[in-house]
Amino acid sequence: MNTEAIWQFLSTQGVDFGLKVLAAIAAWVVGRWLISLALRVFTAALARGQRIDSTLAAYLRSILSVLLNVVLILAILDIFGVKTTSFAALLAGAGLAIGTAWGGLLTHFAAGVFMQVLRPFKVGDFVQAGGVTGTVAEIGLFGTTITTPDNVQTIVGNNTIFSGAIQNFSTLPHRRVDCLAKVANSVDPLDAIARLRPVIAAIPNVMAQPAPDIEILQFTPEGPLLCVRPYCHTDHYWQVYFDVHKAVVATFGAAGYPVPETPIAPRNR
Repeated sequence: MNTEAIWQFLSTQGVDFGLKVLAAIAAWVVGRWLISLALRVFTAALARGQRIDSTLAAYLRSILSVLLNVVLILAILDIFGVKTTSFAALLAGAGLAIGTAWGGLLTHFAAGVFMQVLRPFKVGDFVQAGGVTGTVAEIGLFGTTITTPDNVQTIVGNNTIFSGAIQNFSTLPHRRVDCLAKVANSVDPLDAIARLRPVIAAIPNVMAQPAPDIEILQFTPEGPLLCVRPYCHTDHYWQVYFDVHKAVVATFGAAGYPVPETPIAPRNR
């Protein structure tokens, strides 16, 4: 019976349905090509105007892409006889289910809009946001793409970022590099500090002003713990961080300082 029904459908409406399928495929291919062309023209126009930065330009491009794709889908549905009004009525009838399913996405979208207005960071900034640390690659409609220092692309929901603390390491002209150096109890910490000051100041990309901070941070059973804190531009943070540790090892080694050791209390027999 099913075979007869299928055969009857194909014999009576098969040609019409086939033409609609071909028309839908053609509309999809041509529509996607036109959308791609429109997005390229839109991006080129924004770049030519040079009044909108790359962060906002990418966000506007994402919005335009979504709108054009929605229009294309509605046009394809219209080919199959699904009118826009009927489609809207269907969405209205399923409003509660759709609202529940899309509620989270809408919060991310709203957070993205606020991020574009308030601008806590832009593309290219090194940030810590949503529990992820890295360079901002893109601020999308619903999520922000961050490339971590170990070169992993991570997408974080905009609402997750906007509802938490955001640290932007690229906003201010310089930042402090925090390092520690421990000397043995037999070593004069003031002598160690005096030896370190010129060495740390001579490290490439260490700023002269503010001058590096080298002080006694605390005392430990092994010996005094020094804080070594030079300042540098964000782009040079890790280079300075590692060079400071190398300089500490070289300086203490040249001075003949003994290695800090944990004192062992004698046992009572």
